[in-house]
Amino acid sequence: MNKSSFFIIGQHAVIEALRNPRRKVLRIFLTEESKKNIHKKNPNKNLLSDVKVFFKTKKELDKYSNKENLQHQGYVAEIEHIQKPILKEFIKEKKNITLICLDGVTDPRNIGSLMRSAASFDIDGIIIKERNFPSESKLMYKAASGAIEYVNIFEVSNINSTLKNLKEKNFWVYGFDGNGKKDFTDIKWYGNNILLFGSEGSGMHKHTSKYADFLVKIEINKKIESLNISNSAAIVFHHLNFIKKKS
Repeated sequence: MNKSSFFIIGQHAVIEALRNPRRKVLRIFLTEESKKNIHKKNPNKNLLSDVKVFFKTKKELDKYSNKENLQHQGYVAEIEHIQKPILKEFIKEKKNITLICLDGVTDPRNIGSLMRSAASFDIDGIIIKERNFPSESKLMYKAASGAIEYVNIFEVSNINSTLKNLKEKNFWVYGFDGNGKKDFTDIKWYGNNILLFGSEGSGMHKHTSKYADFLVKIEINKKIESLNISNSAAIVFHHLNFIKKKS
């Protein structure tokens, strides 16, 4: 396990890290106001009892967020990575699994927003290539708004071989592409599914798209070329979650 530490900023990112029993929070830097807010939001538990707390002014905390031009909101924490879940073990324990696979998606804000939607609509996990995952990005943690603490992130060395292995274990792979023949709402979603999304600019890699059993699309106004990946994902996740709750 990688024990290196790094900093995150923002109210939701920091508070949810404190709430996560699997997350080691080494130090936290707060304003007096943000400390009061933590206690107000968690009246039944002192989240700061086992953490080294340092009080700073907002100006002193600016140095942790100026580079990324982000708002720290009076919250900065130094944390460690949590134990990475193992995909092979995870799929043994569950049925009717829905996983997201990101092919070439690298933008931290989009990945963070996508995590927030995945957590909101009970997606089982996200598969991403190790070298494309900005695991210590303040921007990603801020965009995820604490949701990263509740989403399984499966970092893999090779997307194509991972998809091949999952297909052999009875997963269907649905590639989302503007040229797909069917709207995704016309699919009868059941069993184990992989939702494959390509990069923000060029879409899925050509070789990776060959592992998709079906290419599907989101029907949008013809005047609009495409949707941002995080918006597209939120639409799909909500629909699948609605179907799951109805069944």
